[in-house]
Amino acid sequence: MKKSDALNADFQPESFDFADQGTVDEIIARYPKGQQRSAIMPLLDLAQRQVAETGPFGDMPTGGGWIPRAAMDKIAEIVDVPPIKVYEVATFYSMYNLEPVGKYLLQLCTTTPCWLCNSSGVMEAITKEIGIGHGQTTKDGYFTLMEVECLGACSNAPMIQINDLYYEDLTPEKMVEILHALQKDVIPPHGPQNGRRGSMALSGPTSLEEQAKKAGAM
Repeated sequence: MKKSDALNADFQPESFDFADQGTVDEIIARYPKGQQRSAIMPLLDLAQRQVAETGPFGDMPTGGGWIPRAAMDKIAEIVDVPPIKVYEVATFYSMYNLEPVGKYLLQLCTTTPCWLCNSSGVMEAITKEIGIGHGQTTKDGYFTLMEVECLGACSNAPMIQINDLYYEDLTPEKMVEILHALQKDVIPPHGPQNGRRGSMALSGPTSLEEQAKKAGAM
């Protein structure tokens, strides 16, 4: 997915305004006077979440969170920097989507620990179930699939991030169950999918066993 190609695409809306000026003001107030450019990243995140909440532009079917160029221009105006300064940040970080994505953004980790635990099988299950590959979106606008690098849940490999939620200790079968639920707009319980508590060893706690018993972890 080439983010830089999206800035001048036909799907870009002509204008953008933040719906919650109070949140914008609160974000700006976090930083010292004269350093308002530090608010660029949280304002980009706010814009992306607003788009996800308000729905798609134009004739797009079902919209997920992404950042229109008009939103970046608005942020540049708010923090008083040239628009290119906002574009530079937005195009650098992979957490910002600069073109429309599905209502559910599937980011499957395929880095070594997840690959060793059969992330390729999970990918195959996704592709077979919803008929798309890396960087593609289903025709109904519900799912976008992306292969990503390590998301920091290696002890619970394989894992996938769906919007803001982590689903860990996956199997191909469990992945299909999750997709079926999302197709009905039912958000399945996130976290480990095999009964594991957090990232503890599969055999149970290996230290602080008395404390674990008191906490109900074993």
